[in-house]
Amino acid sequence: MERENLLIAKSKLFALNIIQICREVKNEGVLTNQLLRSGTSIGANIHEANYAHSKADFIAKLQIALKECLPHKNNLFGLFA
Repeated sequence: MERENLLIAKSKLFALNIIQICREVKNEGVLTNQLLRSGTSIGANIHEANYAHSKADFIAKLQIALKECLPHKNNLFGLFA
């Protein structure tokens, strides 16, 4: 059996945690929807980077994943402030 990429494993765990948080938060539709979309897309972008056509494509896809991480700080503060 092939060993799972550490970055993919961590992004899956992150997505599962985000999904759990969004399920527990009530009446915060816009923030939870944004958090859910960006939190689960991180793993998809990392997974897609593994199939990049070139080194530059690989880096670009990982940069997209990194950009998806940035809104989480503000969204989480907005939900729990």
